[in-house]
This record gives sequence, structure tokens and C-alpha cells, in this order.
Amino acid sequence: MLLAFVVVAVWENYNVTESAIRNEAKAAGDMAQLSYALPESQGEEMRRLLDAYVKEVQQSEWGTMAQGLPSKAAAGALAHINQAVISMQVGQMRDLAVFQQALHLLAVVEDNRNERLDSADGSVPMILWLVLIAGAVITLGYPAFFGTMNVVAQTLMTATLAALIALILVPAILLDFPFTGLVVLSSAPFDEALQQMPPHLKEPPSQSPSP
Repeated sequence: MLLAFVVVAVWENYNVTESAIRNEAKAAGDMAQLSYALPESQGEEMRRLLDAYVKEVQQSEWGTMAQGLPSKAAAGALAHINQAVISMQVGQMRDLAVFQQALHLLAVVEDNRNERLDSADGSVPMILWLVLIAGAVITLGYPAFFGTMNVVAQTLMTATLAALIALILVPAILLDFPFTGLVVLSSAPFDEALQQMPPHLKEPPSQSPSP
């Protein structure tokens, strides 16, 4: 019963982490689109900072999360974005609306990054894994108490029980560490965000009025 509960909890946390990755990447892309509402120099600087942050997440932080740690480089890149947003000049109502939306998207990026980092080193306490593994070992010893003259049957019973426990325990362990192993989560959602923020992009040309 406890093992089944852990499997469900780990699977839910895995899905939450996957959603956090998508939401973080989408918010970064939305900030890049919002930057076109800023003056040209500020907009290009914002896209450059976003581009640097996303690349640090993909190239640096994905590797450190495999060890359960955040990336100092990614944290520094996010701090630069934070400073750029706070330094935005607010003069007219339009500027205020852009500023408020930028703050909202920045909060979304930070909140989902924290969710992603919280899951990097597992969501199940180590003591609980020790209890589950010890319980699995004890359970495998049960067939020994049912003496039988048929050694083959007893061996098959033990092997079947071991396979059943492994089918539950091993996926749970793999899913509990979503940035390590065979079920590692992908950073692909950030690829789409990167397409929206190259620093060389200029303001999109305004459409000429219809004749």
C-alpha cells in the first residue's frame, strides 16, 4: 500500500515538473514578445538577456540538476533579467501596462524555475526509500517460511514476487529523479522560446496601411 502511494505521488510530481518546464519556457518566450513594446534599445537588451538565460538553463543548469543542484550561471542570468525589468522606465499608462506584464511574466519564470529545481534532487525523503527497500527485501523472504518439497516452485514464487516489486519500485525511483537516468525530462520547450529572442532581431516592421 505504501509503495503504491509513493508511486502515485512520484508520478504526479513528475508531471508537475514537466508542466513547470513548459510554463517557464513559455513565459520566457512571452517576455521576448513583450520586449517589442519597449524602445528598440531596451527591447534588444531584454531579448539578449532572455537569450542568455535560456541558453544557461539548457547548457548549464540541466547538467547541474542531474546532481540535484542549481546553476549559478543561470541564477546570475535571471538576476540580470530581474534588474532589467525593475529598471524599466514607466512614463505613460501604456508603459505601466508593459511593466506590470513584465513583472508578472518574470514571476512566472521564477516560480516555475523554483518548482523545477525543487524536483531535481527527488521529492521522496531518503529515509522513506530506505524503508521501502527494506520492506521489499523482507517481503522477498516470506516464501522461505512456506516450506515446500518442490524447490522449483518455491524459486519461481520468489522470482515472481521479486519481479513484481521491481516493476513498481524501479520506475518510482527513476521518476523521482526527473533529470537523471532513462526518463530524464527534456529541455526542448526552451528551443521554441529561443526562436523568439535572438538579440539581433529588430522591431518587426509596421504594416503599411491598406489602400
